[in-house]
Amino acid sequence: MRAVIQRVKRASVTIDGKETASIGQGVLVLLGVHETDTEQDAAYVAKKCCGLRIFEDEGGKMNRSVQDVGGEFLVVSNFTLYGDCKKGNRPSFTSAARPETAVPLYEYFVSCVREAGTPCQTGVFGADMQVELLNDGPVTVIVESV
Repeated sequence: MRAVIQRVKRASVTIDGKETASIGQGVLVLLGVHETDTEQDAAYVAKKCCGLRIFEDEGGKMNRSVQDVGGEFLVVSNFTLYGDCKKGNRPSFTSAARPETAVPLYEYFVSCVREAGTPCQTGVFGADMQVELLNDGPVTVIVESV
């Protein structure tokens, strides 16, 4: 599982011209599910994302988690995170999980985040989404399961 984490001042998802999810301060998570991922991978990545200390403390050091600052998550499915660009100019997405595998793991990831006590909004799996964000920093990190 691969998660691209962006610290944001705000973020939103729009589908067919209608805003379907939005958050204030927090974390935008672009989540890709690999064909071999399991619930263990989803739980690990969710725990890691919730605990990441990427928000500044009073001393200006990145020492606080999204939970510490009372922030929110916006989780957006993104199979293109497993695009393989090694051959040619057209990415191959064969290692991305098929929807029958990816949807339950995406939903499990979201449930793990919510169970950790972090408010969490989501995009719509498989939809054509427009994602807007105001990146804070910018701070962008990648979390992967092994």
